[in-house]
Amino acid sequence: MSTSQIAFLKGHGTENDFVIVPDPDNALTLPAALVARLCDRRAGIGGDGLLHVVRSAAHPEARSMADEAEWFMDYRNADGSIAEMCGNGVRVFAHYLQRAGLVEEGDLTVATRGGAKRVHLAKNGDITVSMGQALLPEASVTVSVDGRSWPARNVNMGNPHAVAFVDDLDHAGDLFTAPPFTPEAVYPEGVNVEFVVDRGPRHVGMRVHERGSGETRSCGTGACAVAVAAARRDGADPVVTGLPVTYRVDLPGGTLVITEHPDGAVEMTGPAVIVAEGVIDPAWLETA
Repeated sequence: MSTSQIAFLKGHGTENDFVIVPDPDNALTLPAALVARLCDRRAGIGGDGLLHVVRSAAHPEARSMADEAEWFMDYRNADGSIAEMCGNGVRVFAHYLQRAGLVEEGDLTVATRGGAKRVHLAKNGDITVSMGQALLPEASVTVSVDGRSWPARNVNMGNPHAVAFVDDLDHAGDLFTAPPFTPEAVYPEGVNVEFVVDRGPRHVGMRVHERGSGETRSCGTGACAVAVAAARRDGADPVVTGLPVTYRVDLPGGTLVITEHPDGAVEMTGPAVIVAEGVIDPAWLETA
């Protein structure tokens, strides 16, 4: 790693937080160990992940999308591993582009490893991301915590979710460890588990255990899965009725608004915040 200075920003979307590294020409090498150190909350800047901001034409994984999307979100998990997509991350990524004067309010497309994602930057600061369609596998699931068990709706938003409706969010326990589920064969690679309570008409609150991370302050795909599961529970299916359905979803880190459209597309709307910017110390980089 060169000792030249690297600029960074810190941002979050409903308290799902990220280190942002602008690198339009893809000139930086970001090995997994360095990303993990940058995301370390004690030894580094701290974040749930890293947003590497690169022009699509400059990145071999995104060149095929360059005509559709000028910018590529090269997303990394906090452990340094590469990930396809992060819904909250896309909002923060788009907010950074607007803040830096690289895009204007309105519609844009962001390239990700999960495909090109449509984004809308509203005048009031809210950002809407098209999250694709939900799949609803037929397999039934039961999740358990501290002797209680609930039936859970199986929802896939590109990653697997088990959505359980409960009377009290405290019934989810500490969520440090993954809640057991049966049958285990339904989710051979683990699952994100959402616990949901009703707070009003088309308004729910949730907590989530994200596989591999424990409880997180916010999960964009989880909020989408919860809204779709709540709609079906409430007898609403936009594909059947031809009418969109919108749910307000409260998470520990804030509120997201999820709309499912008659064509099956699910949109997520929420805030994005930049909290700081600076330069990484070259001497620290050498040791990292």
